Amino acid sequence: MTSPKVEQTNAGDGSVGSSQRARLERPVVPFSIEGALALGRSYWPEVERCTAGLVRVRPDVRGIALRLLGDGPALLRFGDPELEADAARVVCRYAIRCGALVRRPGGSISFEQVSANGVELCSTITGFYPRLAAKPGAPHWTGTLYNRVQSRIHEAIGRRYFRALQERATR
Repeated sequence: MTSPKVEQTNAGDGSVGSSQRARLERPVVPFSIEGALALGRSYWPEVERCTAGLVRVRPDVRGIALRLLGDGPALLRFGDPELEADAARVVCRYAIRCGALVRRPGGSISFEQVSANGVELCSTITGFYPRLAAKPGAPHWTGTLYNRVQSRIHEAIGRRYFRALQERATR
């Protein structure tokens, strides 16, 4: 596996995006709906591991919630997984609903495996409105907490996630 390449975007409406991509020697999940679901389900344990259990994944009425210490406030709430699969691509996407770290609902986090000129694994956040990022029209420095803390935690979780998928695939 190549080291994940990271790209960050900040839109004028206050939304952010992030993409991590890594090249693989072979697929880590089958190209099927089950494989798409496995991509999504494999991410959440890495959230707990990377945060040393401070953030825990809990089932929610319409999806899942990331809660501080398990029973604390919901930091992020996600909808049920939306799955896609064909012979060359599998995707698991979770809509971002709300939570203490969300300024307004919108966007998603998705996990994708694509077979085209090799295999690529992707973790992508699109259209996310984080509470800690700079608001539209505000000075850029007001988003320092998001840029220096929350986005870096997401990158670290992504690296662990890619590594865990790769390790499972080689067993």
